[in-house]
Amino acid sequence: MIHSEFIKQINQYNPLSEETVKDLLDICTEEYYPKNSLLLESGTMARYYYFLKSGLIGYYTVDEQGNNIYKIFFEENSFVASTAAIIKNEPSDFNIIAMEDCSIIQYPAKSYRELLKKHHDLALFHMYYLEKNWVVKKEPLEVSLKYETAKQRYVQLLENRSLYNRLKQHHIASYLGITPTQLSRIKKEIN
Repeated sequence: MIHSEFIKQINQYNPLSEETVKDLLDICTEEYYPKNSLLLESGTMARYYYFLKSGLIGYYTVDEQGNNIYKIFFEENSFVASTAAIIKNEPSDFNIIAMEDCSIIQYPAKSYRELLKKHHDLALFHMYYLEKNWVVKKEPLEVSLKYETAKQRYVQLLENRSLYNRLKQHHIASYLGITPTQLSRIKKEIN
């Protein structure tokens, strides 16, 4: 099955029936986004949910000086969307960018949300996914941003070597909320 990893990731949260899988796959398309292309531009309506098969995606906003401020990065087998914009039916505050060439399964938000009403098992997946990734994982991130130093957050990022090795230094500095020069100082202190 061409979308087997996609369904496998969903089933880790809640198993889907064959009928639900069929209906879900009917609304999915496989897309390719070359490096540096936008999946979603800030100020536009978020119309899709994405599943990242391969590549690296960044989620960022732009500050008053025109600098990209990265909020989060997504590696393979991640679900990606401007979820708040979809829920509120408002333009997204964030850009979603392919930081590497990306192979993606994308599905329209409107059709997907109709399937959530039709299939209880899919609705449970969605609920469990949001609980784990938007509540359980997000809370420590918010605490980290408020109370930890850039150095402490850098050390945490270092623990995820696969992600760290894929990021450019200016992406890391942006994510930490510091300048590349400050990042160099932190790296020197640690080494």
